Amino acid sequence: MAEPIDFYFDFASPYGYFASLRIDDLAASHGRTVRWHPILLGAIFKVTGMKPNLQQPLRGEYLTHDVGRIARLTGAPFTFPDSAPVNGVAASRAVYWLTDAHPEQAKLLARRLYHAHFAEGRDIGPAETVAEIAATLGHDRAAVLAALQDPEVKDRLRAETDGAVGKGVFGSPFFIVDEEPFWGWDRMEMLDRWLATGGW
Repeated sequence: MAEPIDFYFDFASPYGYFASLRIDDLAASHGRTVRWHPILLGAIFKVTGMKPNLQQPLRGEYLTHDVGRIARLTGAPFTFPDSAPVNGVAASRAVYWLTDAHPEQAKLLARRLYHAHFAEGRDIGPAETVAEIAATLGHDRAAVLAALQDPEVKDRLRAETDGAVGKGVFGSPFFIVDEEPFWGWDRMEMLDRWLATGGW
């Protein structure tokens, strides 16, 4: 069976949000599955020396224009959140809490969190908000809050972010298929063609 596609994203990334709406269907059309990896770009920026896009002159203004344009192009629900760029630590920990035992539930939670943030404009930074959103999927609120403080869950997020850096990941979304890296929502067409042709 073909190897899964690794999908790296930060919950603060609107481009990651748009990618999350499509990546599983794209993969399935080529007989692939997807491993979802929430990461923390803040930690990665310490390696690359970059700053968040919204904090960069010119680039920040372009991003706010561009993501609205993508939403109109794709028909994706979108509201630019006042809390951007959000701190995705709690959201990412919640996903890893579920990943090993319940990978599909982990993906569903990631989608729900992304929707709350970029479709509804909610601030998903607070742990209470993450637990509230997880509860809509049937997870016990107290168990979620406890998981967010679990040292193993915290270590998992750190290890995943460090591991992403080790594989050359520096942005969101970032895809790796058969060791071939693709960065950005606008590389999904190239990724689709790569999968269809076997590369070039």
